Amino acid sequence: MFTIDEHTIQDAIDFRRILHRYPELSTEEFETSKRIQEKLTEYGIPFKTGFAGTGILGIIEGEQSGKIIGIRADIDALPMKEISGVEYVSENEGVMHSCGHDAHTSMLLHAGKVLNDNKKDLKGTILLIFQPAEELSPTGGSKAMMEDGVFDEYEPEMLLAQHVWPDLEVGKFGVMAGPIMGNSDKFKIIIKGSGGHASMPHSTVDALITGNQVVNALQTLVSRNANPMEPAVLTVGRFEAGTKHNVIAETAELEGTIRTQSDGTKTLMKKRFFEVVENVVTSMGAECEIIFDDGYPATVNDDHWASELRKSIVNLYGETAVPSLQPSLAGEDFARFLQKYPGVYYWLGTSVGEGQKPLHNPAFRLNEDAFKYGITAMVNMAVDTLNSLAKEE
Repeated sequence: MFTIDEHTIQDAIDFRRILHRYPELSTEEFETSKRIQEKLTEYGIPFKTGFAGTGILGIIEGEQSGKIIGIRADIDALPMKEISGVEYVSENEGVMHSCGHDAHTSMLLHAGKVLNDNKKDLKGTILLIFQPAEELSPTGGSKAMMEDGVFDEYEPEMLLAQHVWPDLEVGKFGVMAGPIMGNSDKFKIIIKGSGGHASMPHSTVDALITGNQVVNALQTLVSRNANPMEPAVLTVGRFEAGTKHNVIAETAELEGTIRTQSDGTKTLMKKRFFEVVENVVTSMGAECEIIFDDGYPATVNDDHWASELRKSIVNLYGETAVPSLQPSLAGEDFARFLQKYPGVYYWLGTSVGEGQKPLHNPAFRLNEDAFKYGITAMVNMAVDTLNSLAKEE
């Protein structure tokens, strides 16, 4: 069992605060990438760059022969003004690490330092994967990293990824086999009616009213089409129409997302979405354009490695550290890595307690007491995984 000294933990917290103060949006993580590279150089960890633009691959080769595994951290931030009130608040206007990627990056870096300092005990190679553009759905950065050859020289047997989870208290982990995150598709509907004077609706085709009917009808996709035992959510998050109080709207725009867990439900929801929107709009005498983006696939954990990961955490912190939890329908770009390689995506409890805001909230904060758990678990899971693979040889 590897323990992490307080100095390393504090260094990780300090570096996370630097990243938090200077967040960068997807595909623009130039300074973030530079800072990561400087740390890897400081820690004596070889690395390669140029994957998906700003992505980095750190390489820790153990002194004992064995297999290759990888651990991923995402490095990008979100476009929002921070109101968290922390002393290291974002200095990049309109950009914030409100999804914890700063913590993911720093914890992986410092776990890498510990692993690199103990290369003599490693039975194989550990890849540190720093991925850009995780928030850029449906494009993402994982597919681009693989297309750029991130695993051409070092191909992993399995992959791990850790994500902070504000619904879990510090010291708890979310580990499960099968789906843990959902399919995350998004849509945009442009309704084209015929505007006119508010007093003469009979001579118009009201795009706003048509949009209202579309919103109402879309709610039946989940309630009357999806199997109630298969998770599904449809949300219209933006609806814009009209220009003035006495003008009937010529056009309307709606944007939203469909979240599902199974591919079968995703296929059904997408099919019914087009049918419902097109038929409702036609019945109202309007026309529409639909833009549908297939987003990230569901994040599906490998059964064997989820079980092994759970054993590692239980060995460290006991059975109570891994409570039984339900999957989430949030989207995650790590899913595309898992379509190519078996692995596990898991949650790290980071709740601050009362007043905790969710991920992607401008007031989001995380509990830095979780760093010792996150780094310790990451290091020991990597070592346990290599040892387990060595036994299979």
